[in-house]
Amino acid sequence: MLRDSPRSRTVLALLVAAAVVLLVLDARPGGNPVTSVARAGGELVFAPAAAGVGWAGAPAVTLYDGLREGPRAAARVAELEEANAALESELQAVRIDENRADQLDELLHLSGLGGYEVVAAQAVTRSTARGYAHTVTIDTGTESGVREDMTVVNGSGLVGRVIEAGPRTATVMLATDVKSAVGARLEATRKIGVVNGGSVPGGPEADLTLELFDMEAPVESGDRVVTLGSHEGAPFVPGVPIGTVDEVQVAPGALSRIARITPAVDFASLDVVGVVVAGPDGDPRDSVLPPKPEKPAKPKEEQ
Repeated sequence: MLRDSPRSRTVLALLVAAAVVLLVLDARPGGNPVTSVARAGGELVFAPAAAGVGWAGAPAVTLYDGLREGPRAAARVAELEEANAALESELQAVRIDENRADQLDELLHLSGLGGYEVVAAQAVTRSTARGYAHTVTIDTGTESGVREDMTVVNGSGLVGRVIEAGPRTATVMLATDVKSAVGARLEATRKIGVVNGGSVPGGPEADLTLELFDMEAPVESGDRVVTLGSHEGAPFVPGVPIGTVDEVQVAPGALSRIARITPAVDFASLDVVGVVVAGPDGDPRDSVLPPKPEKPAKPKEEQ
């Protein structure tokens, strides 16, 4: 720190005078060797210092800019996240619509093969109605021609029957309910019996159980079962796939043969269904069943 003395005042006066001279000379047009040398010296001295100050202050500038842009950036991120969520929701809705369209196509294909007139509906909720264990509510009712004791199917086969109908909704008892009993027959032998929901006394644990009335009826794993059909098609129209024989069992003292059935319908994922409001003119027999998969050819050494 300079002390206030005659010498310091003299030095300060000389520096101010030199600065004024340099400014006057630098303002004159054309190059000036004196000011050029002075300017070059100043740049040589001050440029590294300015660069150092800029390098040291860069983090602070970045932090300041981040703090200033922070609210706007957060709002932009939130906006993008909201847009992404909306897009994902739209894509999910498209997938659901495509899946339902596929199910509707399968339903119409089955109804066409069997000659069934159906009213399409959606299985809205699973419910427990009037003491039944397995029921669903569908979003169509009497206003669309739905009545009690009508067959309900989907694109794979038998779902159940209508047990209650209101103006815009109806309750369907699934074929897997323990109170459900469906007249049935085997595809190949045409032997008849009844398919019950759940297990029967003396039978294996099952979602569906077939009881054949003929103890000598040939039946084996892989045999397919369809509805026999009720009088005037109520509650069951004929020819609807019920399922496939999985295991055959003969209970001691039983009056019928018992077989566990794998359902044709996936009851855990019901969505699009159809209520058969008018049955076929005749028995479609086995025409509604899908083609059987071809058995793999045996190796030549086994033939």
